[in-house]
Amino acid sequence: MSNGTVLLALRENPLGGGVSAEQLRRIGKELENQALELRWAPSARDARAGLQTEAGLAAAVVAWDLPRTAGGAVEEGGGGEVLRHIGRRFKDLPVFLVMADEADQDLERLPLWVSETVVGYIWPLEDTPSFIAGRVASAARGYHRDLLPPFFKALRRFEDSHEYSWHTPAHSGGVAFLKSPVGRAFFDYYGERLFRTDLSISVGELGSLFEHNGPIGEAERNAARVFGSDRTYFVLHGDSTADRMVGHYSVTTDEIALVDRNCHKSVLHGLVISGARPVYLVPTRNGFGLAGPLPPAVTAPAAVAARIAANPLTAGALSPAAQYAVLTNSTYDGLCYDTVAAARAFAPSTPRLHFDEAWFAYARFHPLYAGRYGMAVGPDTFPDATDARPGDGTGPGRPTVFATQSTHKLLAALSQCAMVHVKSSPRAPVEHERFNEAFMMHGTTSPLYPAIASLDVATAMMDGPQGRWLIDEAVTEAIRFRQAVVRTGRRIAAAGDRPGWFFGVWQPESVTDPATGARVAFADAPPSLLSREPSCWHLEPGADWHGFAGLSEGYCLLDPVKVTLTCPGVSATGQTGDWGIPARILTAYLAARGIVVEKTDSYTTLILFSMGITKGKWGTLMDALMDFKALHDTDAPLDRVLPGLVERFPRRYGRTTLGTLCREMHEHLTRAELIGALDAAFQELPEPVAPPRHCYQLLIRGGTERVRLAEAAGRVAAAMVTVTPPGIPVLMPGESTGGPDGPLLRYLRALEAFDRSFPGFHSEAHGVSVDPENGDYLIECVRTAAEGGGGDAPDYSPSS
Repeated sequence: MSNGTVLLALRENPLGGGVSAEQLRRIGKELENQALELRWAPSARDARAGLQTEAGLAAAVVAWDLPRTAGGAVEEGGGGEVLRHIGRRFKDLPVFLVMADEADQDLERLPLWVSETVVGYIWPLEDTPSFIAGRVASAARGYHRDLLPPFFKALRRFEDSHEYSWHTPAHSGGVAFLKSPVGRAFFDYYGERLFRTDLSISVGELGSLFEHNGPIGEAERNAARVFGSDRTYFVLHGDSTADRMVGHYSVTTDEIALVDRNCHKSVLHGLVISGARPVYLVPTRNGFGLAGPLPPAVTAPAAVAARIAANPLTAGALSPAAQYAVLTNSTYDGLCYDTVAAARAFAPSTPRLHFDEAWFAYARFHPLYAGRYGMAVGPDTFPDATDARPGDGTGPGRPTVFATQSTHKLLAALSQCAMVHVKSSPRAPVEHERFNEAFMMHGTTSPLYPAIASLDVATAMMDGPQGRWLIDEAVTEAIRFRQAVVRTGRRIAAAGDRPGWFFGVWQPESVTDPATGARVAFADAPPSLLSREPSCWHLEPGADWHGFAGLSEGYCLLDPVKVTLTCPGVSATGQTGDWGIPARILTAYLAARGIVVEKTDSYTTLILFSMGITKGKWGTLMDALMDFKALHDTDAPLDRVLPGLVERFPRRYGRTTLGTLCREMHEHLTRAELIGALDAAFQELPEPVAPPRHCYQLLIRGGTERVRLAEAAGRVAAAMVTVTPPGIPVLMPGESTGGPDGPLLRYLRALEAFDRSFPGFHSEAHGVSVDPENGDYLIECVRTAAEGGGGDAPDYSPSS
């Protein structure tokens, strides 16, 4: 078994002649005798390639006189170049610097920073190979020993002890599976180690997730340090549970909660549980149908107060002031707030502010996102006067900030792994023992230890320069893909040998280089500028490319790793084209090619560039886009493009071509004004009639019924209806469906008609049942008083 890999960045060829080369060969042999694998690199270029691909390095041996890469710093040479790259890529990797024979000169000519980077020096001809190799091997072992984070280290130590299990789970380290044929297949598929580390909370030396002690508590404290919080909690049922946990703690029955209408349904489930009275804040939207941020005018104290006063539900609230506010950051389409500015705006309106950062756990680890994440809000970002308790004449006080993050989504953790980060304030201090009650209420008493370990490891991966390196790589690959799409479109238009259209990318058309003040096309900008200058990604007020109104300078930033592909048909400002390619057709084709995207709207498709994206992976996507264009331009039969769809619906699509389907669907979407109906449904909110909790009580006690859209006007919803893939509700329990031609029912009828016209492209609508006989949409509504509640349901009708 290997004890790790050692990079030997040395000028001499160890297989060549000469005394020095022979000595290096002997040192290498001694390292191999100590179960270390070797990677030889004769130049800085080769060494950098090794550093790029070998995450399992345990040590590096670097020659100062290594040949440098073309363009590298002359005064430092190749050795200095490699040392700097190691510093950007690894945290505390032991590095030994190999010196030339002139021992009395070499150290004096080294830059001072070198001594802070290396752990020792090697003169190959002055010590024995075994001694030199022993020093390197010892440092490598120490690095491996200190590399593991607290809980993962303790879990490995416990598993290595081979103790018998006398507690749950009953499979007892996987042994139970070995007694059954199907169990044996399961055991062999995952391997013994998974089951040996699936342990009960009875293992005292591993700590308790509920008591936050032992190695688990140490791991959470380490995560708090790395993510910049006062306290961090590990959550094992995803960000949805984390959202409900924070909401349940922050607001109680008949208190007011300010809720971004672009929030995930789990936030709204928390309101059902807590009994809070929601007041919704409405984000802006653009011509693609994408939701933007809450504009500054919406979060201003006077606007919030007016919104609270106008809401019928607040008349029964315990207090006219909100106790809690929650907004999504970044949004599902990659829009990030200036969180410090947002916290200052919300401070007069609420003592507690929750940023749902399910898709944004990496923000702290790259300078593009400085000041754009929840834990950036703290005493140092607020004027001293506003960090005091309210009532002392110094201002409303800094709000306590929560950030909930789905660690598994865009960092490297197992599915369902999430964290809650807390930055407490004197105004609304979070007492651990009380918050822990909410934590225990929503957490499991049977945590999966490998999942906890993955949170611990995900934290360690972000600690130090390696975190910046990992996120920078994802950002850079996303930028290269964005530029490749635009450049491909240019080449197609210039060639003139085929239709001149191609897919676009939702991003600025040009950016400003702050060093020169010059404006340069996005596709021509240096990737180094785009990956390091936040202003390149700002949503400039009034810019057509984003299509959002009411924004201020620097208020909102587009996250480069969330890439929205745009299809011909509409623009960000809402202009509709004579022809188009609806995105549902594109994503169906991509899925048939084995490429599954994150989210699809009418004419946009969202691609996530995580740390796992490579050039080969996004190159495959580019190839698929080009193939789709060729199939469209030649009007290929649909059974060649989407054979599975034609097989399922032969009467509808059997004689159809790709071009015909695109034309029919585009004309349908245009005629139905689906994007406009979507915008109206999300911006002209339904009238609130009752708190969500009341309707949930009726739902489980027989006081509701499923109603067809044609009969649903004026009814009160009993369950939420979500119509976009991330889970954003368009209708909440307790809200009126409105008039028969109102925005909500008009939009739902448009979706219903689309599904009937294009089977196989069914709209993703949770909370809607579909009648299998005729395709009618059915929504859950409160029974009217005349119909009776049924069972022991509370006496309730829409007029109450």
